[in-house]
Amino acid sequence: MKLLTPEHWKSYELIDSGNYKKLEKFGEFILSRPEPQAVWDPSMREDEWNKLNNAAFVKKKEEGNKNFDSERGEWVLKKGMKEQWLMPYSYKGMELKFRLGLSSFKHVGIFPEQASNWDYIYDTVKAMSGKPKVLNLFAYTGGASIAAKAAGADVTHVDSVKQVITWSRENMEASQLADIRWVVEDAMKFVQREVKRGNKYQGIILDPPAYGRGPTGEKWIIEEHLNQMLKYCADLLDNENYFFIINLYSIGFSALILETFTKQLFGDRKNLEIGELFLQDGFKKKLPLGVFSRFSSVKG
Repeated sequence: MKLLTPEHWKSYELIDSGNYKKLEKFGEFILSRPEPQAVWDPSMREDEWNKLNNAAFVKKKEEGNKNFDSERGEWVLKKGMKEQWLMPYSYKGMELKFRLGLSSFKHVGIFPEQASNWDYIYDTVKAMSGKPKVLNLFAYTGGASIAAKAAGADVTHVDSVKQVITWSRENMEASQLADIRWVVEDAMKFVQREVKRGNKYQGIILDPPAYGRGPTGEKWIIEEHLNQMLKYCADLLDNENYFFIINLYSIGFSALILETFTKQLFGDRKNLEIGELFLQDGFKKKLPLGVFSRFSSVKG
């Protein structure tokens, strides 16, 4: 079992975590956001958090149920806080820029722990023969897509939300990259069609949510649909020149589930890594932020 945390962030920092919240520095701004896995006590006092942050996300109470916190909420901004700003990420020859923004679901457009996978994607694509075709499913704002493109891959980016695709394009352009193929579609429908067409990809990346909906109301429930999705991915992945990454944030899914899926559906693949992604705050508390499985035909 492998534990991974990003090693090359210069513009991001997890300052503190606890009491179901995290205090993070994104470039020039410090944000306080909910975090269900930060079940311990914070190391700093509440007044210190309040003094440091430029904005804090406050959950809305659901009407009729005063004890239930929904995922939606609102940001409380201090003077000088911007609604949008840019943040860079550098690794070897990869120079990425992300347009960050304050959403009504607490997200800002980036998951900093995923930088460990961006580095892996960049190194793997660089080491692969030819110009690998890479498919990014549930691709959100495209960190993995632009990492693959920066390394020279032919990238197809699939997400069901048109506004998120627009956000991804802004990140590509801010990173001075071009020619990613954008697909606004339900991920399951897309891979099913690709299998029927006999298409193959040298790289497949997916980070599925616990629950979601496609553009025309298609339901995604991870417990019900992940097995079939991975079967399609196994059919689409090249057998000679390949890499594969799946990341799950859904609480309750262990890394052992991904290990079982990977070995059952993909067979004996080279360089298999199974583990957890985490961020460490300034007081050395480790915050778990997803389990992953990844492998490639490229020698490490």
